Amino acid sequence: MSGHLHGVAQTTRTDPSRVLEEIKRQTLEQLGGLPGTLYAPIEEALKAESLKGDGRNHQYEDQAALWVLRQQQASHVMAFRQQVGLGFEAFRAPASAVGGLGGSPLQLVGEQQLAFDLDGERLTESLEQRYLRPLEMLQGRLKMLSASIGSPTGINPFGPYRLVKAFISVYAETQVTESLRLRLFREYEHELARLLGDLYGRINNLLATAGYGVGLGAPGAPVRAAEERRERNTLDDVFDTVPHRESSTPMHDYNAAMGGYGGESHAAHGQPGGARAPNYGSHDPSQPVSQADVAAMANELAELRSQLHAWREGLVKAGGLPPAHMPQRSMAPRRELRVDEVVGMASLLQPEPPDAYARALAVSGRLGETIRDQLYDGARRLGFNPDQTCFSAEEDDAIDLVALLFDSLFRNHALQDRARRVYARLVMPYVKVALTDNEVFVKREHPARRLLDAITEACEGNDGETPQDRDLLERASSISQRIVSDYNEDLAVFELAHAELDALLAQHRRRIELQEQRAAKATYGRERLGAARGQADAAVRERIGEARLTQAVADFLATPWRHHMVQVLLRENEDPKRRAQALALGDALVMADRLAAENRGRELADQLLALQPIIVQCLASSGLDDSAAQHGMAGLVRALVTPDIERAEHPLPSSAEVEEDVAEERRLYLAAGTTSANHDPLLAERMRQLEPGDWLRLTNTQGETIAVKVAWSSPLTSRFLLVNRRGVRALVASAEELATLASAGRLVVGAERTAFDEAMRQVRRHLDRVI
Repeated sequence: MSGHLHGVAQTTRTDPSRVLEEIKRQTLEQLGGLPGTLYAPIEEALKAESLKGDGRNHQYEDQAALWVLRQQQASHVMAFRQQVGLGFEAFRAPASAVGGLGGSPLQLVGEQQLAFDLDGERLTESLEQRYLRPLEMLQGRLKMLSASIGSPTGINPFGPYRLVKAFISVYAETQVTESLRLRLFREYEHELARLLGDLYGRINNLLATAGYGVGLGAPGAPVRAAEERRERNTLDDVFDTVPHRESSTPMHDYNAAMGGYGGESHAAHGQPGGARAPNYGSHDPSQPVSQADVAAMANELAELRSQLHAWREGLVKAGGLPPAHMPQRSMAPRRELRVDEVVGMASLLQPEPPDAYARALAVSGRLGETIRDQLYDGARRLGFNPDQTCFSAEEDDAIDLVALLFDSLFRNHALQDRARRVYARLVMPYVKVALTDNEVFVKREHPARRLLDAITEACEGNDGETPQDRDLLERASSISQRIVSDYNEDLAVFELAHAELDALLAQHRRRIELQEQRAAKATYGRERLGAARGQADAAVRERIGEARLTQAVADFLATPWRHHMVQVLLRENEDPKRRAQALALGDALVMADRLAAENRGRELADQLLALQPIIVQCLASSGLDDSAAQHGMAGLVRALVTPDIERAEHPLPSSAEVEEDVAEERRLYLAAGTTSANHDPLLAERMRQLEPGDWLRLTNTQGETIAVKVAWSSPLTSRFLLVNRRGVRALVASAEELATLASAGRLVVGAERTAFDEAMRQVRRHLDRVI
């Protein structure tokens, strides 16, 4: 695979202006559209909060202000790109430019401008601390670039200071509420954390390849980075430090009271989410790895390759991989196959039935071996002798990365058996992509990467129960067949296929959103019903207690009156008068029974006459018609006026039973005997910080793992509603119960935004544990 930088011609190695222009192009390409990505997550978060029904008025003000911002989205994007571009002009000629990011240095500052400036300073400090090492390295390279241009070293045009100033210049004059301002900063911080690590790695490599500061830094950094990451694995088993939500704020949310942005989860890895995508193909393996490029993608690739080699050697020692498949063999020298030769073998095999890959996907760890077997078979058919040829190190790495990627998708994304053939067809095309286009593991917007994300979204948890789900599966299957038939190293095939599937998924996402809302409303209704039943049971127990009552009065309190209390609490809980009247009926019946026991007939008669309409109304609320209600009233009166009727203590009513579907989900995810008594308080506190939109991975008692999202948190019980990728309720649990599951290794907080990113992160974690 090629090791040169895409988009940078050889002449730019000695032309600092061309290098700076390329850096500007890549910066605007990655960050230029940021203002347009901020509004949708904020809108989703506001919707989720309104669903809670907490009645906060500022939500409506935020929604109105956000609507105004969305109308100006295009102008905000243009203004932001202009400000970023001005930062580059200021770097090129710092003595002749103020930077275009502020007005006159001497002027009165309004309260909103001051608030933006203070928040901007905190965000700048947080980002500079998070990316300290790559920024230090970039500063050294930029200093050499400035010297080549012949100008003093200016402010880093793509550093946190300039990027935050550009953001402030766009929004400081807009009319936003305080809470919306905090949300904007929070989303901007999240998006920067998602993009800056990749951008800084690319720019670092670009400058190094162009000859600016090669070899800068301290020795031993890659080793320390690997050791530090392994030390973090214990905590990461419970909390994977990644940005893990699609439509709302991350768990490491902006906290104004703490005076900062983000949190320890991002800072721990020094890059967004701790999941560092390898800069596959950006480093020439024939050249020595820079000892100091800790955050640079070239070192990431070198480390990944080292892990892959150690992993393969471990498999050989364990007997899991035939020695003939190893790139390094202690036998007669073999010629390494060229990339075009391996691509030719893959092209020969691409249209053939994918049965071998489907069988391999059913067994974890077998796909890489199967790919090699098939390629060797293709080599024989093309006239190559496998005993005299072998794959190069880069080709072995590409094969293993594709195999581990597809294995990780099946392990972590609840893909059904019927989806296996869809992915099996794609194995060989993606091997070709990995061999010919190294950006597939680097560029988030790579067409092949986006298509795999869309296919995973269509297939994950999809059992084809509804016509819409079956349509998704059929479309994903037809698209995989089209890739097999049409892909000939032209990525436009992936782009067109993704556009077609994504259009269908847009409708599906809307259905999922509605499904989540229905699940939240149903859960909230159940909780209200449960709370009302609990209060009614407490009221019954309080009045029966140790009192000696007639059977008729005890039965009335335990059944019709309890049901009446539940109805009042559900329908008229906000009316204290109605609630007091319902409670007074129970007290009056207990008093009537006491009057009857004391033979105080006149007072008893007056009491019953006063209670008659209320008792009839109570019986009617239980579903009895007027005749049946009158009959029930007569039976109660007969029992009270009968002399010497037996009175005794009565058993207290049991608590309301849990609904069957709720009991089923708890049996599925909460093992028998699992309680919150032995939870970790610190872990439970972290769980309480979960917000709607956060993604988790949940393992049931049978060992099956699914991705779940926090769809809603209850304002009554503070429990969390977890739904699967289809928007169907999976579990409702408290923070303590989630902490217990996490301690047992059956819950991991944090998931990447896309399936491809999540799969690659799991590959890195898997290799970390193996070596």
